[in-house]
Amino acid sequence: MTRAFVVGHPIAHSRSPLIHGHWLRQYGIDGTYERVDVAPEAFPAFFAALRQKGFAGGNVTIPHKEAAFRLVESLTPRAEKIGAVNTLFFDGSERLCGDNTDAPGFIAHLDQSLGLDWTERGAGTALVLGAGGAARAIVVGLLERGLSRIRVANRTPARAEALVELDPARVEAVTWLDLPAAMARTGLLVNTTSLGMVGQPPLDIDLVDLPEEAAVADIVYAPLETPLLAAARARDLAAVDGLGMLLHQAVPGFARWFRLTPSVTPELRARIVADLAA
Repeated sequence: MTRAFVVGHPIAHSRSPLIHGHWLRQYGIDGTYERVDVAPEAFPAFFAALRQKGFAGGNVTIPHKEAAFRLVESLTPRAEKIGAVNTLFFDGSERLCGDNTDAPGFIAHLDQSLGLDWTERGAGTALVLGAGGAARAIVVGLLERGLSRIRVANRTPARAEALVELDPARVEAVTWLDLPAAMARTGLLVNTTSLGMVGQPPLDIDLVDLPEEAAVADIVYAPLETPLLAAARARDLAAVDGLGMLLHQAVPGFARWFRLTPSVTPELRARIVADLAA
């Protein structure tokens, strides 16, 4: 039996076991995917014992992503750029490796939702709101997908400036006051902040300056229809919710641990939507 896990603190809220459990049943795989609650002070010991416990790998969530980044024996180039690890696996030499699948997960969701030609919107330009860990992963994904210009806006300008180092030729920091002008030159607007999430205030911006062909994406998935996405739909703009990123980021890890690449299907999405509603 192949064993995998998701580790965090707290962890009871994680929907990763629902996703991976669905695939294990769908493909008839003899395996398990377990929630493991580990406090920060106990994480290094948990990490060191993964081989002995017989795990093939697992997912890492808050608050352990940066600690996993420091502790792994090898990093994928993508994880190195992002500075955080959310997926652990053993390579052919039995080294414990760290990857970050948020970037390809976000891009795969855009491809599925908007079609492969979404990169042509606004001549390949994007505006990313926020400059935390999620923003960094998404900027890396957009760079890998070949966008020509990515603008990052954050209420603390220094944090936006820190993302410019990923590719100074294509990434630019803009101030929050410059949002109207930046939106007028944007093919894809992405909210990476927690604003709009259940229990948080809405993201207070006006979409009036976005071009008609622009798409709007929000990484928040509780609720699925955030005020930002509702405003986009009111303008007849393409709107992409945050749930697909959660589903697609799970694919690479499952493929590494269970040696089969799963599909993100309407059935899987419906299962998670039902759980969110409950």
